[in-house]
Amino acid sequence: MLLVFIITGLTEALQAAPGRLERILAAKELRVCIWPDYYGISYRNPRTRQLNGIDVEMAEQLAHDLNVRLRFVDSSFAKLIEDMTSDRCDVAMFAIGITAERSRYLRFTSPHLISDVYGITTRSNRRIKQWNDIDQEGVIVVVARGTYHEGVMKERLKKARLLVKDTPHAREQEVESGRADVFLTDYPYSRRMLDAVDWARVIAPPKPFHLTPYAYAVVKGDDRWHARLEEFVKTVKKDGRLLAAAKRHRLDGILAP
Repeated sequence: MLLVFIITGLTEALQAAPGRLERILAAKELRVCIWPDYYGISYRNPRTRQLNGIDVEMAEQLAHDLNVRLRFVDSSFAKLIEDMTSDRCDVAMFAIGITAERSRYLRFTSPHLISDVYGITTRSNRRIKQWNDIDQEGVIVVVARGTYHEGVMKERLKKARLLVKDTPHAREQEVESGRADVFLTDYPYSRRMLDAVDWARVIAPPKPFHLTPYAYAVVKGDDRWHARLEEFVKTVKKDGRLLAAAKRHRLDGILAP
């Protein structure tokens, strides 16, 4: 009888506990995880320290719609699951690629972007002239740990050697120095390389290689909060806010339908 009483009490307490949306509205604050090195998505300018990008703008719009203040929390793809499950933020908004591994821990909204995989090599590299040159004997391919490119290339590469580096910067250094031939990234980051350095050359696949939808992510178990984010994504697609932000950051070519 006592056990039944305890279980009933715990159930009632859980049911009465406010959900995340209610907590956000009560606190008047929305905590958004971003990766501040994601060009065009959630990028902190190293000179001005100002954030810009499509998902910075979308986070601002979400906070506006909820009538709460916005607080950005620095994260990364390697720390994403840990940061979300340890309640460091309410939602991750930095073009999170939907993968089976991440879906074990997180719940995604409908996608707002979709990108293929792109290679970045140097202008002087003689091995890599086109996409088919990447998976060849003697070629060294590098990816950043925690990105979906890590899993994709572990599965897809048959002949080339794969290196996994802890940070995107380390990945880029391997290629710039000549220690690796090419690193794999997505469309937004490939734009950064062309804009930021003079040594980079982009290698695009001749046909779709591995299209990945990008969305916003929350922890599982709160249907109301997820539904509110779904409503937000649907609304900004319909009212033109998403398209306008995508055009400002030259990402309208990879908008998801």
